[in-house]
Amino acid sequence: MTSRIAFQGEPGAYSHQACHEARPRMEALPCPTFEDVIEAVQSGAADQAMLPVENSTYGRVADIHRLLPESGLHIIDEAFVRVHINLLGVPGATLADVTDAWSHLVLLPQCALFLRQHGIKGRVSPDNARAARDVADMGDKSHAALASELAGDIYGLDVLARHIEDHDRNTTRFLIMSPKADMTRRADHMMTSFVFRVRNIPAALYKAMGGFATNGVNMTKLESYMVGGSFTATQFYADIEGHPDDPPVQRAMEELRYFTSMLHILGTYPADPARD
Repeated sequence: MTSRIAFQGEPGAYSHQACHEARPRMEALPCPTFEDVIEAVQSGAADQAMLPVENSTYGRVADIHRLLPESGLHIIDEAFVRVHINLLGVPGATLADVTDAWSHLVLLPQCALFLRQHGIKGRVSPDNARAARDVADMGDKSHAALASELAGDIYGLDVLARHIEDHDRNTTRFLIMSPKADMTRRADHMMTSFVFRVRNIPAALYKAMGGFATNGVNMTKLESYMVGGSFTATQFYADIEGHPDDPPVQRAMEELRYFTSMLHILGTYPADPARD
């Protein structure tokens, strides 16, 4: 039986590309929303989930941090995927033919310089892969899509201009999640992700972080976000280098627990080589 990995978006989306690169032997399952991706794994329709958490150009992916703690899933890997934006047109079209380019609202500013230089107007589509499908359906040489080469292959479009993004390091970090945690793996560079809430005492966050500094544990990410729409309930998401069984990490986490009202480890996994 073929194992499946769920992703948000239509076939040809960058999350689909991530599935191809990180899990080439798994069948990719498209889902309309992030909630649907999680539900697919919870129900057994998929074995793993591919979820984007941040992009080097536009930052944190909205809603993901809110969904992770309640999903019941565990991070088992991370994947850094280079996001190349391509101008895709119908067969026979040329760059000079294009007057309008369709893509997701987030993608358009990432190639604004190219569009401006060529006098192309950016048009908003719900999804970059959907834009490719719609352009193929229109069959109009003046309309193109901004999407992945994978989307071009799927919908029969030609690459009119390749890698047109303004920033040459545009990268998205994905988390690969599974119903079961895997704490047995060891690598030279391990990562641990967790969420927590600090106790309502003065300087609680400062004190909670002290254990990582005194034990020499490197924290690569610390982000805060509101819980339940409340301005007073703040939850934190953190990534650290190391394994919970490492003595320095153990001591740091023990100190963290003292100053927190909730601590939930999301997963421990080998760092993607692209992280370095």
